[in-house]
Amino acid sequence: MAAVKLVVMYPRPTDIDAFEKRYLKEHVQMAVEKMIGKTKIVATKAVGSPQGTPLYYRIAEIHFPTMKDLEACAASQGAKETLAHAFTISTGGPPVILVAEEETFNF
Repeated sequence: MAAVKLVVMYPRPTDIDAFEKRYLKEHVQMAVEKMIGKTKIVATKAVGSPQGTPLYYRIAEIHFPTMKDLEACAASQGAKETLAHAFTISTGGPPVILVAEEETFNF
């Protein structure tokens, strides 16, 4: 069975320092406390691209054991508050939110 995750992609913010401050001090803590059923959170910061400035500055992945666990979390008040907060801190435009299945290939 493929792992499932909620992916949140933030466009490049208008003020990177202000975004980072709110993201790290407010939003990550909120996600840790309120996203029930998660197994891990991966927070990625895009630092470059061979194609120029990356379209997305931050990409957050919230992992769940099953789709049922992801759906239960998404229906919770805590997840709704956390996703609403994501929209308030995303000054470069609205974040893109995806539900994804993950396949891992280890070498």
